[in-house]
Amino acid sequence: MIELKNNPAGNFFLLAGPCVIEGEEMAMRIAERVVKITEALQIPYVFKGSYRKANRSRLDSFTGIGDEKALKVLQKVRDTFGVPTVSDIHSAEEAEMAAEYVDILQIPAFLCRQTDLLVAAAKTGKTINIKKGQFLSPLAMQFAADKVVEAGNKQVMLTERGTTFGYQDLVVDYRGIPEMQTFGYPVILDVTHSLQQPNQTSGVTGGMPQLIETVAKAGVAVGVDGIFIETHENPAVAKSDGANMLKLDLLEGLLTKLVRIREAIK
Repeated sequence: MIELKNNPAGNFFLLAGPCVIEGEEMAMRIAERVVKITEALQIPYVFKGSYRKANRSRLDSFTGIGDEKALKVLQKVRDTFGVPTVSDIHSAEEAEMAAEYVDILQIPAFLCRQTDLLVAAAKTGKTINIKKGQFLSPLAMQFAADKVVEAGNKQVMLTERGTTFGYQDLVVDYRGIPEMQTFGYPVILDVTHSLQQPNQTSGVTGGMPQLIETVAKAGVAVGVDGIFIETHENPAVAKSDGANMLKLDLLEGLLTKLVRIREAIK
């Protein structure tokens, strides 16, 4: 598993950052702010940012600033602030390329059953974070994890990100967190993607950011190992997933509350 900073407080770890790398200055500002917050609260931190968005509702949606350019931004964040980084990959061919720049390769939920993708990711030797498909039961994620392990890589993390509820909504079944923890891998709750409202008639995914605190508190109370939150300085102008991202100014207050819940259940 990747080396996170010492965690004497016994806190959950945090994966946080913008949905997509929109530019170097923006990524560095967000990273600097979150590093300061997490260091003060003693939360192990991983910077999150997609170098490319492959799954968009419309053809004219923003997908990125260019793969290599965005990956170099992620590398600069790691080198500057000394924190691990995570980004999605979408095909087996991308695994080796992305592994040169980031510490954790993330498998998107819709692709969690893609054998070639999981095996290629595993063979890089990086930590692999597999997001649970919106269409899968928590216990079915054992088979996705097994593909990575059987390909020679035991560095696996699993992420809950909601289950399809009707055509345009998701719901988090918190029973899935302890169920997936029985596999022996860290389990993460993706708070912000769990609040998406996909398949809107406008072709732009909606969301319920007003429930971010509710979902996060419940996840920490259940005992999740990690929290995943997409955050942006101004979600209203974000180029991807702005409808369900947390405004950066609200992050410190939320994490402070989550740390208190963690202390209460220990």
